[in-house]
Order: sequence, then C-alpha cells, then structure tokens
Amino acid sequence: MPSVETEQRGSASDCVSHPIFGRAYHRLFSPLIEREVAHLREELLADLDGSVLEVGAGNGASFARYPATVTKLVAIEPEAYLRAQALRAAAQAPVPTSVLAGSAESLPVADESFNAAVVSLVLCSVRDLDLALSELRRVLVPGGQLRFLEHVRSQRPRKARVQELLDRSIWPALAGGCHCARETAAAIEAAGFQIELVRRLDAGPSWAHTNPMLIGRARTPS
Repeated sequence: MPSVETEQRGSASDCVSHPIFGRAYHRLFSPLIEREVAHLREELLADLDGSVLEVGAGNGASFARYPATVTKLVAIEPEAYLRAQALRAAAQAPVPTSVLAGSAESLPVADESFNAAVVSLVLCSVRDLDLALSELRRVLVPGGQLRFLEHVRSQRPRKARVQELLDRSIWPALAGGCHCARETAAAIEAAGFQIELVRRLDAGPSWAHTNPMLIGRARTPS
C-alpha cells in the first residue's frame, strides 16, 4: 500500500465546517453523483502522471481512480467533515496521497509545484471563481495541465434563466455554495489557460438544473 500523508496546512479562515451539508453530501448525494459521473472520472484522470493537485476533493471519491503513473497526489478540501472522509479514502488510494486543509482561493502549496491540477464539481461552489483559477495557474508548472469536470450554464435561454434565479435565491445556501449558471469554460480561458479539449454532456436527467456539464483539458502557457 502506498504511503499516506495526512499533513494539515492552511489558515483557520481557509477551513469551513458545514456538518449538516458535509454529512448529507457524503451519505446521500455522493453515492447518487457517483452513479452518474464515475465513468467520467475515469476519462478525467486518464493518462495523468507526475505530481497532481486535486482541489475540492470532497470525501475523496476520485482517489481510487488515479493511474499509477501519478507519483504524488495532494488533495485540498476546506470542509472539516468531508476532509476527514478524504483522509480515510487516502489510505486506500493507489498512489501516495496527502490531504490538506485549504481553500481554492488560497492554495497552501508553492508556485509551479505540480504537473497537473484536477477540479471536479468544484468550480461551481468556490467563492471567487477568477481568484481560484488564478491560484490554479500559479501552482502549475509552465505547460501544466488543468483537468475539469463541471456543471455549467445551459445554452437554452429558458433553463439558463431558471439557473440564474436559483443562484440568486436559496440554492447556494442549501448546496454548499453551488451555483448553476457559471460560464466556467470562458472563465478558464480568461484566466490564461489554453483549452485543448472540451465536451458538453448531460449527466443525470437533462432537465436537472445541474446540467449540462463540461469535461475537458486546458494548459498553462509553456
């Protein structure tokens, strides 16, 4: 079994505690989500190698799917209950895995220290999307890769209006800060990444406000 590091860094302000949401996500929502996206995680993580940063790792559902070519995985999770679950998942991961406390807007890692970064159903819920993407670019080596799997704003005007309405109402408070109507691909490009591959798809019911989704790859300039 690979070694497991359980290092905890980051300031107290980077850590949050949403025990009701955290438990509901781990016990109810995560199993439902995995039924729809497990095959997409395989695609998302395929062919990764070297040092990888996963931001917003949640309960560590993706850890088991990392290829053996990854030499180091560092996972960032701000929510205390989910981070504890991620530490348990790290013990069974096929690659050396560290779980750290921290936020996407203030990553507790050095500049240009990772070959790749992974975000999966995370950028919808960060407090400051532009700052989070700036941080991701900071920690990647030149030519480093960003892998993303995110739900985004619909291209159908009526559904997009519903998503915007939900974002301005109670949905973010109920769903751990989740927003439905973010234009994530545009934000990735605006942050200076070069998108190489992207595909739009449905995961789960097409009418769900957390559809459509994007899966893709982008790079920092070399």
